[in-house]
Amino acid sequence: MPQHTISFRIRPDGRVEELVNGVRGDGCEQLTERIEARLGSVQQRQPTAEAYQGQAATVNPEQTLSTPVT
Repeated sequence: MPQHTISFRIRPDGRVEELVNGVRGDGCEQLTERIEARLGSVQQRQPTAEAYQGQAATVNPEQTLSTPVT
């Protein structure tokens, strides 16, 4: 399982920048929504390359697709 990290940078003017690594797709917003609600309003979102990747799909190698014989 990949590691998920959230980094914060607090600017001198009080702005907080948040960087999430290890999360694909919209999982980033789900992961950080409670933190962001406590920090204040989100002024800007800048998605990383990981945000545009789909969620990892779990594939069961024993699954098969067959057409019923009629």
